Amino acid sequence: MTDLLIVLAYFTLIFLAALSGRTGADVTTEEYFLSNRNLRWPSVALSTIATNINGYQFLGMMGSAYLYGLAQASLEINAIQGILMAAFIFVPMYLSERVVTITQFIKKRLGERVALFYTGANIALFSTITLGAALFWGAYAADLVFAEYMSYLHPDRITRIAILVIGLGVFSATYTYLGGLNAVVKTDIIQFTILLLGGFVVLFVAIHHLGGWRQLYVKTPELMHLHLPADHEKLPWTHIFGLFLLNINYWCANQTVMQRSLAAKNLKQAQIGLMVGGLTKYVMAVLIVIPGIALVGILGENGLAEPDLAFPYLVKTYLPVGVKGIILCALFASLMSTVDSTFNSLATLWSIDIYKAYIKKGATDLEVVNAGRRVILVTLFTGVLMGLVLLYVKFENPQAAFTHTLNELRYYINCGIVVLICGAAFLLLPNHRFALVAFLSTIPLHLIFQYFFPEMNYFVRAGWVIFIAFALLSLSSWRGGWRSWRALLYPGSRRIRLIGWGLLGSLVVLHVVFH
Repeated sequence: MTDLLIVLAYFTLIFLAALSGRTGADVTTEEYFLSNRNLRWPSVALSTIATNINGYQFLGMMGSAYLYGLAQASLEINAIQGILMAAFIFVPMYLSERVVTITQFIKKRLGERVALFYTGANIALFSTITLGAALFWGAYAADLVFAEYMSYLHPDRITRIAILVIGLGVFSATYTYLGGLNAVVKTDIIQFTILLLGGFVVLFVAIHHLGGWRQLYVKTPELMHLHLPADHEKLPWTHIFGLFLLNINYWCANQTVMQRSLAAKNLKQAQIGLMVGGLTKYVMAVLIVIPGIALVGILGENGLAEPDLAFPYLVKTYLPVGVKGIILCALFASLMSTVDSTFNSLATLWSIDIYKAYIKKGATDLEVVNAGRRVILVTLFTGVLMGLVLLYVKFENPQAAFTHTLNELRYYINCGIVVLICGAAFLLLPNHRFALVAFLSTIPLHLIFQYFFPEMNYFVRAGWVIFIAFALLSLSSWRGGWRSWRALLYPGSRRIRLIGWGLLGSLVVLHVVFH
């Protein structure tokens, strides 16, 4: 009962915070979608990382860490590469153009037709896999950890997870519909605080039962390597090159993540916020990966049949009543901070890039906002539907590390987006017509690589696909050449430049120390 009261208090707090950010009838597009471009660095940092973290990190990535060890942390810490590129290359470009969506930047650099495909690809991805995966992981995690409570919903496990997918989706859509980005940021800050608290509780409990930090090297030394052999099935050390390119998509060209930086009060606030977010990724790597490794040392030969059970096992086995409620709140927080941000970005992309650009060019601010609100309702349906599809896929193959399955699905679209954003940012005179060809070519390139090189790691495959498609775009735009790297980098101040170099240096040191 104590745990359930904690969860009820959490939902009440979130809804009240969202209502405090509710917009009036005279709301403008910048107020609804960009919070009047008035966010300071703490809001940029916390809301951005809260959006990034969801249930699949706690279940999927911790489960993958249980199998593969510290190498799984590569996906968290190497995000700093993309964050630094966003802070010093892409965000200065976006803010100088005062764009509301990244599509507007693409349109100016690559033309209207390419921009339309870019928006369509993002809307398709966000409204299905992004929303569906977040809803699935949150519901799946809640049921795994608190099956005894969730059984009140329905005795059948699959049915009650489906009920949770629908209920959490409706709750998140409701407050996003009412308040826009202002409500999203306010709730994200609360959610991220709870998420951190829950993560630290699980970490310290795992280390305590292992016998201390030193035991990681005593009981699980084979799992304490950041780099695995080049022939490893899921996480070979060579994956970092493909991951570097894919991070450009997520941290530099993803409307859901970039929307806080676009809403920053100025460039300095955006850059500081992103770099603080980068430091936070180190913390998240520890909270997500180390408990999975510690559990291997705790259980010894009596391992788990399903890797994604690592997080639920730690919670159900070692945490007392009351503390479990906090963990459940953290799971819900990780879900909703991703889902609400995705809803808001979908509303922004549709209303600005489609509705106002093509359907009703003379639309008033209120009409644009209402168009965005309507798309929240539509994508609630598509997101829930995809969540139910992923639920079926997961139960068809419960032994797999499901986080990698979802990554492979995303990268079919993400690779093309990387090609477009790099062409728009780095080429002086990109070939508009061939930009679309390069974007579309990434899907058949994926299929060709899968057919001829079926054993190739999917990160490595994605890296080759992006490299080939972008090389073709560059060759078609050879007359214009590339932008100077000095012209690309734009720190807001000397101190910010030094902090950026320090953050990059820390990443290099980690790779050397934990190689």
